[in-house]
Amino acid sequence: MISVDGIRKESIRSHYQLGTLFYRLLWGPHIHHGLWHGDESPAVAQVQLTDTLAEMVGIDAGDEVVDVGCGMGGSSIRLAKEYGASVTGVTLSPVQARWAATSAFFKGARKRTRFMAQDAEKVQFVPETFDVLWSIECTEHLFDKPAFFKKAIDWLRPGGRLAICVWFEGDDTTRPGHRELCEEVCRRFVCPSLGTPADYVSWIEPHGMEVIEQVDWTDRVARTWEICKQRVERTGVRHLAKWVDQEQVAFIDGFDALLNAYRTRAMQYGAIVARKKD
Repeated sequence: MISVDGIRKESIRSHYQLGTLFYRLLWGPHIHHGLWHGDESPAVAQVQLTDTLAEMVGIDAGDEVVDVGCGMGGSSIRLAKEYGASVTGVTLSPVQARWAATSAFFKGARKRTRFMAQDAEKVQFVPETFDVLWSIECTEHLFDKPAFFKKAIDWLRPGGRLAICVWFEGDDTTRPGHRELCEEVCRRFVCPSLGTPADYVSWIEPHGMEVIEQVDWTDRVARTWEICKQRVERTGVRHLAKWVDQEQVAFIDGFDALLNAYRTRAMQYGAIVARKKD
């Protein structure tokens, strides 16, 4: 696992408090990667990632889902509207929680969703409350990943499922420049650490979980950052970021680092689905 010093919880909260507007301008209501099969639009690719993960984990009507790192509520609202799930979204950012609740209201998903501005590493739920633990691109921001999974898996009912999409540290840690690239991404995108796929399995399986599917989507999601780069250049949004916060500038300037990490396999992007044993 790659770890860096100097990342603070408040920096992560501030990143999303101030950066939500930039995510929305540069990308869309789903602030996670797009998943491409061909030449789909970015909007379609974003929905495809949510739908593919939902199919992998088997979201059913009536499922109680906790969406850890729900962002602006894009995936939560889709799971509620298209799959009939009841979703509790958790985000560190009060701005995102309000944005998600407002979006759910206007999209007719208010009765099946609720959104909380809570720290995922501190929030508590009654054991065996949920059928699905769902998290897309959030665990990178957690400081104690093993402790989080130990706690969160307890929220699942017997037979409950886990579905996560993750920025992973690449499997081959011996590649030249591996550590430097991963550390640069961590600093620019306020991630205290990055774990390999094997790390995640080792954090999940000891708590009564069985990994049933694991996929590498690196080559199918990297286009996300190519498109974001083009939009930054076309819109001049970097100049706006300078007036808002220097960390937002570092984030925008980090797109090349993340693309390079994907292309060299210093980092991978993928999903893990697991089931809680009865």
